[in-house]
Amino acid sequence: MVQSGSGRLPLEWFRDRLATLATMHQKEIAIAPLLKENLGLQVTVPHGFDSDRLGTFTREVKRYGTQLEAARQKAIVGMELTGHAIGIASEGSFGPHPAMPFLPSNREIVLLIDRGNDLEVIGEAISTETNFSHKQVTNLEEAKTFARKAKFPQHGLVVIANADANGITKDKDLIIKGITSEAQLIDAVQWALKQADRVHIETDMRAMHNPTRMKIIAQATEDLIAKLQKTCPNCNTPGFSVADRLPGLPCGLCGTPTDLTRSIVYRCQKCQHREEVLFPNGVETADPGQCPYCNP
Repeated sequence: MVQSGSGRLPLEWFRDRLATLATMHQKEIAIAPLLKENLGLQVTVPHGFDSDRLGTFTREVKRYGTQLEAARQKAIVGMELTGHAIGIASEGSFGPHPAMPFLPSNREIVLLIDRGNDLEVIGEAISTETNFSHKQVTNLEEAKTFARKAKFPQHGLVVIANADANGITKDKDLIIKGITSEAQLIDAVQWALKQADRVHIETDMRAMHNPTRMKIIAQATEDLIAKLQKTCPNCNTPGFSVADRLPGLPCGLCGTPTDLTRSIVYRCQKCQHREEVLFPNGVETADPGQCPYCNP
C-alpha cells in the first residue's frame, strides 16, 4: 500500500479535518459526501458567502479572472470566513467542446487548497451532457417550446427583459432567475414582454437548478479525489498528477512524429519530482491519417 509523507496514508492527511466549501448554490450536495467517504473530510459551508460578487452566469457581474482564478478566490474567501486551513471551491464554464466545437460542453473544476500542507490540487471534468442554451423569443409559445427542449421544469430557467443581443443587462431587476414551474414561466415571460418585443430566455446554470451540471461537478470531485490519492514516489505527498502532455506519437506507417500525445509528465508540486510515462493511452503509433507527412 502506498504511503504519504511522514508514513501517513493519503486518507490520514485529511481524515476528520474541517474544510470550507465556498458555495451558495448547494454544491455541497454533489461534493461533500464524496469527500467525506473517500478522504474523511468534514465539509462545511460558510455563512455569509456571496459568490455572485465574483461573477454570475447571467453576466450582470463579470467573472473574476479565469475559471481557475475564480475558484481559487472563492476558496480563499471561504477560508477567511471560517478560519479553516482547507478551502474547496467549484467553478463551471460553458461553451464549444475543445475537441468537438460543434457540440456545447460543460467544464467543471473542483479546487482544494490545503494551507496546512501548502497544497493545491484541481479536479476536472468536461462533458457534452449539458442543457446549456439560450434564445430570443417573441411570445409565450416560443418560450414554452424552448423550455421543453431545456429539460424544464427539472432544470430551471432564466428570463431577462430588455437584454442586448447577447442576453446581457446590467440591471439585475430585469432578470428573473430560478424559474422552476410553468406558472412562474408564464408570469416571467408575460412581464418581460411588457418591457420589450423580444425576451431573452436561457437555462439556469446555477448548480441547485441544474441537476445535469450537478452530476458533472460530482465527476470533477471524483477526479480531485483520485489525484489526492496518488502520492509522489519521492516524498509521498498527495496530488502527484499530470502536469504536461507531450506530443510526438509516431506515425504507424512512416514514423514521423505527430501532434498526438506520446507521453504524459507527472509532477509533484511539493518536491518537483517528475516522471514521464510513455504511451499513456496504450497506443504506440498514430494512424497515418493523423500524420503531417502521409496526410499533408
